[in-house]
Amino acid sequence: MSLPDSELPRTEDEWRVRLSPDEFRVLREHGTEPAWTGEYVDTKTPGMYRCRACGAQLYPSDTKFDSHCGWPSFDDAIPGAIKEIEDNSLGMRRVEIRCARCDSHLGHVFRGEGFTPKNTRHCVNSLSIRLDPSNT
Repeated sequence: MSLPDSELPRTEDEWRVRLSPDEFRVLREHGTEPAWTGEYVDTKTPGMYRCRACGAQLYPSDTKFDSHCGWPSFDDAIPGAIKEIEDNSLGMRRVEIRCARCDSHLGHVFRGEGFTPKNTRHCVNSLSIRLDPSNT
């Protein structure tokens, strides 16, 4: 479930205590897990994907699709759950996506690829999310 606002870490040191080293690297240091290694790449289980850091609801499982990119892909998020930030690192223009509640890095969003009718792909690290199969 979602952490109460009063229990959300306020410093990176507090986040470091709550998260595993790999989770911290991805969620707080904007890292990326290697392609095809995440636990949710091929998952089809119904439920709700939540932010692994704070527990906020992000993606209903019916928005997940197979993009064959090596990371879980979603074509839509819960309104207001995600914030987008221009990312010009690595010599390219991308749009980073973060949890709107705790500002943790989720991945990147790509538009115009034609994978779904919504024409949007949220490319998300498995280490950034946790599936709640009981919440559909």
